[in-house]
Amino acid sequence: MNPPTLNRRQSREVDRRAVEEYGMHSLVLMENAGRGVADLLRQLRVAGPIVVCCGKGNNGGDGFVLARHLDLRGTAVKVLLWAEPAKLTGDAAANFAILQKSGVPIEIFGKTHDRARLEAALTGAGAIVDCLLGTGATGDPRPPLDAVIEQLNAHAAQKIAVDLPSGFDCDTGWASRTTIRASHTCTFVAQKPGFLVPGVEACTGQVHVLDIGAPRKLVEECLDSDAANAQP
Repeated sequence: MNPPTLNRRQSREVDRRAVEEYGMHSLVLMENAGRGVADLLRQLRVAGPIVVCCGKGNNGGDGFVLARHLDLRGTAVKVLLWAEPAKLTGDAAANFAILQKSGVPIEIFGKTHDRARLEAALTGAGAIVDCLLGTGATGDPRPPLDAVIEQLNAHAAQKIAVDLPSGFDCDTGWASRTTIRASHTCTFVAQKPGFLVPGVEACTGQVHVLDIGAPRKLVEECLDSDAANAQP
């Protein structure tokens, strides 16, 4: 029997209800996500230095938290950001502000793909963590992220995806030509339907499901609600 899955819409519903109905703060959910990935990387003995590649959304916010917790554990880490800091919003902006004060090295690439600069930033990396695009992204990654992903894939360091590999559709299992090829994927709350499609291991590697503190009752209600709606 396949494990329970949460699609894109259900995943958003879990987050929304955790905040609005259960009184959890979205910053706590993001903190739990980033810290959970840091704990898993330690268990997997992922070799550093670790380069965390972040986009502008909440997936990037998870990466900011992850970098802070890796630094807290004494792991050499740096963050590469494909966004303008002033354009970050919400929890991602809050965690970027914390990260700036933490002393973790940050390189801002903004909306550009600078191949030589990125290659220099990746020199000596033991692992690359993909926090560029999350479950909300659909279709082909747009410039400059398409070229960034191609360059990351060409690097010898192992890749770890947070939430899902950038360029991968969590609902269908469709993978863009420019999709991160990860050896491990750290997803949250439950598997995603696309992860169960045969052959996607080439993109996802081994999938690890991490909790973010959302109550079990809430997750089960979201699963049961969709199952009931699917009944004829």
